[in-house]
Amino acid sequence: MLKIGIVLGSVRQGRNGEAVANWTLDFAKKRNDADVEYEIVDLADYNLPFLGQALPETQQAEGEKAIKAWSEKMASFDGYIFVAPEYNHAVGGALKNALDYLNPEVNNKAAGFVGYGSLGGVRAHENLRLILGELQVADVRTAVTFSLMTDFENMSEFKPADYHEANANEMLDQVIAWSSVLKTVR
Repeated sequence: MLKIGIVLGSVRQGRNGEAVANWTLDFAKKRNDADVEYEIVDLADYNLPFLGQALPETQQAEGEKAIKAWSEKMASFDGYIFVAPEYNHAVGGALKNALDYLNPEVNNKAAGFVGYGSLGGVRAHENLRLILGELQVADVRTAVTFSLMTDFENMSEFKPADYHEANANEMLDQVIAWSSVLKTVR
């Protein structure tokens, strides 16, 4: 059984990412991939402190608990799909911070990308490719890119065009194939 985590990489109030992550999960489940399980991992559920931040003594246990839970959750997967918004031509700070807490938990695993933003999140994907390369995560070529201008009504109500399904299928095929192969080297 392959376990693929769909990581919702935004913690912003009123974020569009929840609709995008839910669409991704629903789409993946409808494929009925044999021996593949999908799960959303919402970064907002972890309340991670900034890496290296000195926490007041009253918050240290809570911070350590959040870091441990995040690490264990990410270690439990064979591959990932990162749902990443693009903020200021880059990946959001919360996702970058969360990834900085990881290393051996994600080594020799695969990742795909689902992005959203003015240009579909492609610059966030570029950033993630660099970050994940350092973490020894193999990223797949095909990505899903939702435009705030054409896939969201009033830039907030998610209404994806049907043509994204082809990229989603290809991206999922690649993540499954690479995750399966990389599982043999871990």
